[in-house]
Amino acid sequence: MLRVVNSYHREISVAIWYYHPNCPDGGSWSKKGWWRITPGNSKVVFGPSLSGHNRYFTYHAFSSDGAVWAGPYGTLVPPQAFDWCLPTGNTQSWRAGFRLLDINGNDNFTLTLHR
Repeated sequence: MLRVVNSYHREISVAIWYYHPNCPDGGSWSKKGWWRITPGNSKVVFGPSLSGHNRYFTYHAFSSDGAVWAGPYGTLVPPQAFDWCLPTGNTQSWRAGFRLLDINGNDNFTLTLHR
């Protein structure tokens, strides 16, 4: 499973993007969010097992005080919870940058977000 731990002092919202062959809306990648994680807590964002999946995920996170965990891989995301194929967007969507995460073949992986 892929777990995200919030070690930041404010609540964070997290989205991921991951390999999903033949995603129903097109392409081979899915994106999903927003998990809201309070300080000191965690959420499983993909699971139960990572075995047999692509070793790469991406993630984007932000908090209400302006902290952002982002990267160079952009896709459209809406302000509300979503579970879409990668090319999907809507009129409320904005372009978010996602950071690469290499789980390196692990069956379980924990990503800890802090500043």
